[in-house]
Order: sequence, then C-alpha cells, then structure tokens
Amino acid sequence: MSLGQGASLGGFLPFPADSLWNTDISSAPVDPNSTAIINFIGSSVGVHPDFGAGQYNGSSIGIPYLIVGAPQPPVIINFTAYGDESDPGPMPIPVTADIEGYPNPGTGDRHVLVLDNSNCFLYELYSSYVNGSTWNAASAAVWDLLSNEQRPYTWTSADAAGLPIFPGLARYDEVAAGQISHALRFTLQNSQAAFIPPASHWAANSSNSNAAPMGMRLRLKASFDVSGFSAANQAILNALKKYGMIMADNGSNMYISGAPDDRWDNSDLHNLGQVTAADFEVIQMTPLYTQSNVPSGAAPQITSFTASTNSISAGTQVTLSWQISGASYVIVSPDAGALRGTSVIVAPTQSTTYTLCATNAFGRTTATISITVQ
Repeated sequence: MSLGQGASLGGFLPFPADSLWNTDISSAPVDPNSTAIINFIGSSVGVHPDFGAGQYNGSSIGIPYLIVGAPQPPVIINFTAYGDESDPGPMPIPVTADIEGYPNPGTGDRHVLVLDNSNCFLYELYSSYVNGSTWNAASAAVWDLLSNEQRPYTWTSADAAGLPIFPGLARYDEVAAGQISHALRFTLQNSQAAFIPPASHWAANSSNSNAAPMGMRLRLKASFDVSGFSAANQAILNALKKYGMIMADNGSNMYISGAPDDRWDNSDLHNLGQVTAADFEVIQMTPLYTQSNVPSGAAPQITSFTASTNSISAGTQVTLSWQISGASYVIVSPDAGALRGTSVIVAPTQSTTYTLCATNAFGRTTATISITVQ
C-alpha cells in the first residue's frame, strides 16, 4: 500500500479471500422474501453514488481514508459515547487526517479511516474531533486486515452494523484498474432489530418485518445489462453482481459508499441512478440473529500477563508478555496498541499500568500489570 490520503492499495485486498466481504455470491440463493423487501425499500428508488469529485455544499463527497507507515506514532483516543464497545487506543491516527466531510465536516458521521501499511491494521473512528494532540471520538474499532476478525456480537463499531467501513468503499484506484473485488457498503432508511454476519449490531428504527436487518446483502441481477454504461460504472455494477452490497447503516435509500477523489467523473457517476432497487435481489438471509438467538460462547482466556521487570528507571525497556487462548485480536494500552504475537517492548517514562485486551466474537477479557518508574 502506498502512503498518503486516498493512496492506492497497490492491489492489496483487505481481509482473506474467504472473508464475507470478498466472497463471490453470484450463485447464492435468493431470499424467499426478496420481492417484499425490495418493494418496502421502493422498487423505483435509484442507486445513488455517495461519493465523487470536488465538493457539495462546501464538503467533500464520500468517506476519506489515509494510509500511514511505521513512523506514525500512536495517538490517544478519548471516548465520548460508546467506549464500552470500542477498542482502546492508542492508534496511529494523525490529528491531520481528513475527517469525513472535510474541509467542513459539520455534524455528520465524521468518520476517520486510517490503514497502517507496516502492520496491516485498519483503524476507524466515528464522530471524530481533534483535541489538541489527541482525538475525541464516539467510538473506535481496530481491524486486522490479515484475518477474518469478528467483533463481539451486539457490539457496534465506527459503523452502525458493527462492520468495518473501509473494505466496502468504492475507490478510484480499483475502478481505474477495471475491477472491484469486494462487496460495497450501502445504506437504507429503515432497519429492524436484527443482523446477519458479517454485521454484529443493529440500530433498529422500524418494526416492519420487511425492513432490512443490518448486514443484509443485495445483488444486482445477473440479467441486468451493463453494456450501456462507462467502463468505470461497469466495474461498479459488475462488482454488485459478483459480490453485492451490504447494508451497513441507516441513511438514504440505496446510497452506495465510496472514497472522495477528484478523478471521479460526477456526471458519469450520476448515470448509476438509472439502476433501481427493482434491479436487485436480496441474498438469502441466514443466519439471521435477533434478540432471541444471538450466539453466546466463551470470551478469551488470559493465562498470564507478565513483565520482564516491574521497577525501572525512566526510559528503560520492559518486555510485556502474555499467554491467551481464544482471542481474535489483542491490544495493549497505553503505548503499544493493536498487536500480533505474544510480547511487546515498552519504555515508560513514568509509572504506568498497562492493560491487555483480548477480544473475540463473544466478548473481551482484560488483565493489567503495573510498571513503577523510579
């Protein structure tokens, strides 16, 4: 992955090939209730690309992302709302990163997305505000781009559905290369209290049985003729046939998410409005989780969390080590952040209590250890 705001991924595909984001669903069965769901959305509602070039009402169009490298230092995240369902910092998110809606983010979702190309982790913030050298955010999530990480069931993320945002964006670099190899993110006005993997959370605003659950996937019908569209739009439409689009948040109907880029042709993108909800079908919704059948299981088990020494002079290196079973990902806070492996070296300048967070689909387990600086 290249470095910079909106930089190219150089062909890198987030998450493994068998990720639900990257799975070919062109032959997946149609849900028996597909027609009723499409009619509830509104069969004549056109697709709207919620991304493009330039600005609209003084704000950029789309959800921006930044790629950083090893030199980017970790930054503290202060939580203002969903801290109990968030991954703790620090995170390598510079305070200069573009906020969704830049240069005038306003009071919208204010997402911030950062990929670390040295460690292959994705960091996402929601309702983000710079606070000096730190960030204030309503929620934050870390995603291991090399594994099929699952957030704890019923937990949110920087997205209402508990999903990562970045892998569902339409990006100019992949469209220009002629192929999108993953599902896209989209929104609908109404959702019910249910979710389908890879989603983990609902944000219900409707009790109608035809309202979408979070994680519902629509697929553009194989019979839809894309030949009259530009090469760029064909790349998007063909992805919708092969990978579909995943319902990720409440919002305007049939709005597809993408990253802002001044190379987009906005007039051409608007031609996607000729594609309507009636041109899609709902992929079979299984497993469907509601309040009555959310899976339960064991949170990770931390067998040990130790330090090579518990008392040091300022700046001396200390190795923190751990043994864990059943974890999808591990975070050490403060200083270290998201990690792979079973140890990390820290060098505290003042007495510090370190917290080890081990998380899987069923919850989070923590352990602490204190280092005294003489």
